[in-house]
Amino acid sequence: MVTIIGGGIAGTLLAGALAREQRAVTVYESQPTVGAGHFLALDDRAHAALTRLGVGIDRLHKASHRLTELRAADRTGVIRGDARTERRLYLRADLMRALTEFATDTTADIRFGTPVTELNSTEGTLFSGANPVPADDVIIAADGIDSLARRTLEPDRNAEYSGQIIIYGITTRPIQPNTDPSVLHFHRQFDDDGRPVSTFGHFWNDQISVWFTRLTRGPLALQDIGSQPLDGWTEPILAGATAIPELVETMLAATDTVHVSNARTVPLADARPPQTPVILCGDADHAITPAAGVGARDAIEDVAALAEAIISGSSPAAAMTERRRQILDERAKVAQMFRSAT
Repeated sequence: MVTIIGGGIAGTLLAGALAREQRAVTVYESQPTVGAGHFLALDDRAHAALTRLGVGIDRLHKASHRLTELRAADRTGVIRGDARTERRLYLRADLMRALTEFATDTTADIRFGTPVTELNSTEGTLFSGANPVPADDVIIAADGIDSLARRTLEPDRNAEYSGQIIIYGITTRPIQPNTDPSVLHFHRQFDDDGRPVSTFGHFWNDQISVWFTRLTRGPLALQDIGSQPLDGWTEPILAGATAIPELVETMLAATDTVHVSNARTVPLADARPPQTPVILCGDADHAITPAAGVGARDAIEDVAALAEAIISGSSPAAAMTERRRQILDERAKVAQMFRSAT
């Protein structure tokens, strides 16, 4: 039997995958309903893992929009595109509904509105407020970048600010700017050393239009993150995208509220080795700034490795040890490619 802390993408997917194979699983989620949020893109690797775990491709396509290409200008102004990988764009609320339906079609027990507030990692016991909650021999902590489990297990391995804030917008009606549809466009502004100091990205088709911006600045206070009225952010957004003011103004004019966050990472290189009874998963273990665009895929591939280990009777700790090695190897390759390109 398995207990999962956190009913986000990783926790819900793992619950459905395990219960589908007749494993008893309980999820404790602090939010009272299925989570919402901003939007994200998943590539073919993420979709391969999702379908391998049993999520139907038709369900995924219904919840998403085809993304034909990533297209960005480099620091010389040359437009470069990447259409080699099949991707789809999801509103997070739509992806969560699809995954929650997948999980609730099984015997998975998802307990919304039940936050885990205390964890004894030695004994494997959990509390929600003053009340003990049942826990099993294996506890998977998929409780996000501010993970209670990680703070308990590794109090010195904290989320770190990566130097930018991220603002996401979803327009109240579809907007059709003078750019190609179904493409995720990136417009960057660079400093004198050729480093991007701001990025404005957008995607549109005949159903939706969404945008985001990354701005280099100090971190925001807690009261300034989350859902916010657009009015307070219009000026810094425009200041960070002076090369495309008409495009940005068009998107902002159809947007009422935005989701604002500090871009953060969780360092992985010196992490405590995974060990039962509590195994960290996804952003709880190795969050990476959304600028990299692979955080959700990493979490989904974590779930695939953990599900296969638990179902086969092998070690979930060994599975996450191998996942960490893969992630660090991939990050090193990406860093080397970046250094070569600059």
